[in-house]
Amino acid sequence: MKAAATIIAHPTTSEQMEALKAFVKALKIKFEILSPEEKGYDPEFVEMILQGDNDFENGDFKIIKTEDLWN
Repeated sequence: MKAAATIIAHPTTSEQMEALKAFVKALKIKFEILSPEEKGYDPEFVEMILQGDNDFENGDFKIIKTEDLWN
């Protein structure tokens, strides 16, 4: 039987982390633990944002007045 959903838990202490690991192991549920670096944003999205920052620093941007947004 295939699971209908994914559960994401956010333990805040090492005790909570150990209890969660013990619980899922006892139920023989497959699980993975991601490091803080691995659980970040989609790499393509990050690259797009960094490219935008780089463009802005290099003066490659356009200023649009608020009143011109709907014209």
